Amino acid sequence: MTETTQVHDVAPWPSVHLGLPRARSGTAGLSTVELDHAAKMAAVRAGDLGSVHSWELVTAVDGPGTRLTVFLAGCPLQCLYCHNPDTMQMRRGTAVTADEILARVARYRTVFAATGGGLTISGGEPLMQPAFVARLLRGAKAMNVHTTLDTSGFLGSQCTDAMLADVDLVLLDIKSGLPDTYRRVTGRALQPTLDFGQRLRESGTRTWVRFVLVPGLTDAPENVEAVAGHIVALGDVVERVEVLPFHQMGRDKWDELGMRYELGDTQPPTPELVERVRSTFRDRGLSVF
Repeated sequence: MTETTQVHDVAPWPSVHLGLPRARSGTAGLSTVELDHAAKMAAVRAGDLGSVHSWELVTAVDGPGTRLTVFLAGCPLQCLYCHNPDTMQMRRGTAVTADEILARVARYRTVFAATGGGLTISGGEPLMQPAFVARLLRGAKAMNVHTTLDTSGFLGSQCTDAMLADVDLVLLDIKSGLPDTYRRVTGRALQPTLDFGQRLRESGTRTWVRFVLVPGLTDAPENVEAVAGHIVALGDVVERVEVLPFHQMGRDKWDELGMRYELGDTQPPTPELVERVRSTFRDRGLSVF
């Protein structure tokens, strides 16, 4: 049976705030809303309301320049190394309107213009909430603000051509190059990510690829070579590849959530391993960071 990539999580979500390893603001400063179930679901379907985990204003992390990064709640993947497992379920987010997010985007337009920054929509997996993402992208582009979508690509079929036209840059997380390893890492299939990557190539969408290097999980030479092959297949839309060394900063949150963490004994990659992997990508003519 073919695995479907369509995921629905439309239950009402309460406000839940947990400690974060990065300097995020949670939803502080954003006005939240309280609606009955029917009104909330109607607003979600219209893209007027989303489940937001947190936001932050950062430089040179989630795309170029200074960026307002909005982290949405909900993700169909169950990555073993996830450092924000509290974003996996949409119900753990806070109800925030698109207008509220866009008002904050407008507030920082001069900063974005001065630094070459803009709005980044991340997660979780933002394409769990496609209508909300579409509304944010359209609103940002109407203000002439640079837009970035940070996604695993697994739900790429949820991203319409109109949405993609409003995206200036995609941060594409390729979790693994081999299907069996990808399923071990995420619990899901690799092919939807590759299919979305080909859409990026065909549409000419600027792309930065991210690969998390986990010793004993994603570091096998054949897996790294497969990742490199998938990236090369995307062609000239790929501007850079970021090799992200595994870390343990999210471990405590798995315990807080009562979730089983399988990588407790895994150490960060050595500098030599990181350089080996980066060299593999460079040898294929890719720009590596």
